[in-house]
Amino acid sequence: MRIDARIDIDDSELEERFVRSSGPGGQNVNKVSTAVELRFNLAANTSIPPAAKARLMQLAGRRLTLDGILIIQADQFRTQEMNRSDARKRLKDLIVEALVEPKRRIKTRPTRASKERRIKAKAVRSTVKQQRRGKPDWD
Repeated sequence: MRIDARIDIDDSELEERFVRSSGPGGQNVNKVSTAVELRFNLAANTSIPPAAKARLMQLAGRRLTLDGILIIQADQFRTQEMNRSDARKRLKDLIVEALVEPKRRIKTRPTRASKERRIKAKAVRSTVKQQRRGKPDWD
């Protein structure tokens, strides 16, 4: 499976299991195994760069087992082939998303004007609260 110009995942690294799908489908749902469970051993893979692999582990969430195996389940369609291509597409999309490096944040300092506006707003709020604090007139 071709991810991009640098990364190519061999079909031997992917393990597919076909299981019975849940949900509507009449009598056919009890006879035909159309759902696909795609397993990809992320821990053993060497073609994905380490930084992208770490981001992929973060993105995978609960789909990643403790052994480092990424499991994608596809049962949206009624045919085995469509579910199979859907699972592979979702794996590819996940890897492509992990390959994008997040932009580094550039630290900025507040401007003098923004500091002055903040101080002025605090002063206004303070006077409002002081005016509310007057002594009650019991007479």
